[in-house]
Formats: sequence, structure tokens, C-alpha cells
Amino acid sequence: MSSENRSGDLHPENGVVTDGDARHASLPHDEARGKDDLGIRIGAVVVVALLSFLALTFQDQATGVIQNLRTFVTRYFTWYFVLFATSVLIFVLAVGLGRHGDIRLGGKDARPDYSRFAWYSMLFACGQGIGLIFWSVAEPILLENDDPLEALQPTTGGDGPLAWTYFHWGLTAWAIYCVVALCIAYSVHNRKQAATFRGACEDLFGIRSRRPAGIVIEFLAIIATVLGISTSFGFASLQFTAGLGSLFGLDGTLGVKVAVIMVMGAVAAASVYFGINRGMKIVSELNSILSVLLVVGVALFGPTLYLLHLLPQSFGAFISRFVAMSAYTDPSVAASGISTWSDSWNGNWTVFIWCWCIAFSPFVASFIATISRGRTLREFVIGVIGIPTVIVMVWVGILGGMALHYDEESRGRITAAVGEDVSSGLFASLKLVPSAGWLLTCVATVLVSTYFVTSLDSGVHALSTFVSMSARPSGLFRVVLVTMIVVMSLLLLVLGGGRTLDTIQTGTIIGALPFSFIILMMMGNFVRRIRNDTREDGGPGR
Repeated sequence: MSSENRSGDLHPENGVVTDGDARHASLPHDEARGKDDLGIRIGAVVVVALLSFLALTFQDQATGVIQNLRTFVTRYFTWYFVLFATSVLIFVLAVGLGRHGDIRLGGKDARPDYSRFAWYSMLFACGQGIGLIFWSVAEPILLENDDPLEALQPTTGGDGPLAWTYFHWGLTAWAIYCVVALCIAYSVHNRKQAATFRGACEDLFGIRSRRPAGIVIEFLAIIATVLGISTSFGFASLQFTAGLGSLFGLDGTLGVKVAVIMVMGAVAAASVYFGINRGMKIVSELNSILSVLLVVGVALFGPTLYLLHLLPQSFGAFISRFVAMSAYTDPSVAASGISTWSDSWNGNWTVFIWCWCIAFSPFVASFIATISRGRTLREFVIGVIGIPTVIVMVWVGILGGMALHYDEESRGRITAAVGEDVSSGLFASLKLVPSAGWLLTCVATVLVSTYFVTSLDSGVHALSTFVSMSARPSGLFRVVLVTMIVVMSLLLLVLGGGRTLDTIQTGTIIGALPFSFIILMMMGNFVRRIRNDTREDGGPGR
């Protein structure tokens, strides 16, 4: 493929563009930029190492600090994250469906480098694989008797919990990825900027402040991404361990979870060292095929008739509830105060998930931007938020619906399993599928590992590009990034103790808050740029 070079990485013409016309050339001098890149790299490594040292040395204090930070964010910023996510969704829809929708990434003559199937596969694989597998069963089960809107908008059966799960992992979540990807893609492909976050924001700053602002922006992007990927890494280890336990009776002890993280980290390090593009495309398409097999297998061998009735009904509940779910902040809880984040329903769900999407967005967006050259803005927005949302809803409707059905049929067997270990919900449900339960469990376990590989590969590729002038960032630096992610995942796992899941989630929330302000700056700069470019070039359809 023309987008590949001998190392297997994406060609700079589709990702990093180092030359352009003088009108758009505003990056620091190469020498200065090289010093900045080195400083950001060293600073990120030092911060992660220092945090790890302090946390392991003062474990009790560190655990308390982590929990207090999450409580602080939940109490004082729930309203902010709710408004942020809703505003982002409105913004990307306005761009995609508005008069600028015909603008093509890369110019009017640019053409896509990937087929639609390959593009959709890579979009979905890098975006939500692990999270969706983990929560597609756990969330509907946990929300079955914990729906905050039930009194206002009653639902039937599993409609309410499924609607919330559609909401958390569908349209709005992908809008967060989309807005960051949109800003990066336009900056790279149309503005001829380097594929960095400073390039998407720098016009907002004066000449003298651009360099220090750029350093801060890219440093925060790296920290947010490391914490976001670490969260996925932690979830992957928990879920993969649960899958091994379901298949082979392996106990999910701390030692086993640590071993899983170390082995998966070693595989990931080898993968990113030797280049990702060739394997990423193949593994992403494999993910798509295995995902289809899993969903189709459950639909055919599971409660088929129940699911056929449940899907349209739950889709309707999602549509009718969408505005209320988008605006739900639970002001009474905020007004009365909370002693811990777990006292807030949003603290457990919406705030955490939006924060995960925000922390995930730097690497997901950068990868999406890199593979999306040649798409129009309209095609880009529809592809990035529309197609994945449909997939999410079908996925959750079938797997989550199966779990709700079998839970009622078995008198709470799956609820009990989730209560004991949240990561075991999917496998506890698959065991109850007649004839194909063991085979589907095998497929799900493999999916956990392959989705993790694609997420980490794309994440490390994006991270290494953030802080590298080179079109081909060194394999060694990628290995260093993987090591940082592994260390942070192990740290969250060890500190978590009996509350491992809560601690893993908290890492994402801490990283997401500061980066959300950078996203707002990117949105403002995008509007400014597209207006200026349209005015200069005589119309939006260039």
C-alpha cells in the first residue's frame, strides 16, 4: 500500500507533514523543536517514575490521595463533564452536517488510503474494544436495579440499563474521539502542520508564548494518554484473567494478574518496536471478524427470540431518553455534598466514562486522523460517530440482553458473579449459552487480547508521534512508552488492593480533567482556521 514504508509505519505524507506553504508554517525552529521533544520525553518518563516511586513507598497515603482526587472531581466537575460531552456532540454534528461538510481532508484531490471495511475496523479496534467487552455485560447487570431516571421515565424489563449502556459507549463517547480527531486531521492534512497537539492549538497563542504553551499541551496529552491506556491495560488484564479462569479454572490472584500484565506488555513492546501498520490492519480486521462471530453466535445459540424483541424496544428507550441522560447531573447530591465519589451515581458511571473517553482521545484521535486522509468532513463525522454507534448498540443489545435474560432465568446467577468480580460477567453469561458456550468463551478471551494489542499499538504509535520531529519515531522510544504504561497499570493494580477496579478508573479521571481544556482550545482554533481558510480560498468546498 502506498501509505506504508519499509518499517511498516504510516508514511509521513498521510500523517506527519513537515513542509507546507509559508502561510501555515508556524512551528518552532527544528533545533528548538528537537530540544522540546527531548524535554517532553524525559519529563514524562521522570513524572511516571517519580509517581510510581512515591506511590509504592507511601502506599496508604497514595491510595487516599487517589480516592480524594476522584471525589473532588466528581463533586465539583460533574456538571462540567456533562456540558462538555453534550457540547462536543453538537459541535461535530454541526461540522459534519453543515456547509463545511464537503471539505476533503488532504485537499480536493486527496483519496482515501484504506477501504471502508479496513477504515471502520481500525476505527473501532483502536477506540473501544476493551471497554466495550468489559462493560457490555457488567453495566446492564449493575444498572438493572440502579437506574436514576426510572422514576421519571419508567422502562420495561432491561430497556433502562441497556439505554444507559448505549448512551455511555455510543454516540457521545465517539463524538469526544471525533472532535479531537477532526481538529488533528484538519491541522495535519489541510494546514500542513506536524501531527501534534500544539499544531492544532498554537494559533490561539502569541508568537512568544507558542513554544512554552506547546510543551505544556503535549506533556498533558502524553500523561492523559498514558493514564487512559493504563486503564484499558488494567481492564484487559482483569478480563483476560477472568477468561482464563472460566476456561481453565485459573484463580485470579494478584500474582496472576501481574503476570498477565507483564506478558501482554512484553508482547506489545515487541510489536511496537518492529512497526505497527502492517500488523495493525490485519489484527483489526481479525478483531472485526471475531466480534461478528461472537455476536452472531450469541444471537443464534442464545435467547434469539427474546433478543429480536428486545433490540428495537431498547433502541426506542435510548432515543426517547437521550436528552434526559445527556443532561442528568443529580443536583441534590451535589448540593448536600458527598463524602466519597461512590456516593454519586455519576461518579460511578457518566463522569468516569466521559473521563475515560477524554483520556483515550489523544491517541485514538491521532490514529484516526492519520488513517483518514481523503475523507470529506461529512464522511469523517458520519464514519467516526455513526458507524461505531450502530455497532455498539447491536453489540450491547445482544450481549447485554443475553446477560439480562439469563440472569432472570437463573435467578440472579450473573448478578452474583458480577458482584463478586465485575470482569467475570461476560464469561458467566456465555457459559449459559446452549451448545456453544465454551467456544464463545474462547472467542471472547481471544478478543480481549487482540483488542488490547490493537489499542496499545495505535496508542503508542500516536504517542511517539506527538513528541517526535521524525516521520519514524524510534522503536526504542516506543518500548519506553509501553514500559511507562505497564508500570502505571501495575501501580494502579497494586494500590487498588480489594478495590482494584475503582483505583484503575481513578487514574483516568485524574488525567482527563486538564486535557479536556485543551480539547476546548482545539475546537476554538478549528473554527477560527476553517473560517479563515474558507474566506481565503473562496468557499468551503476546496
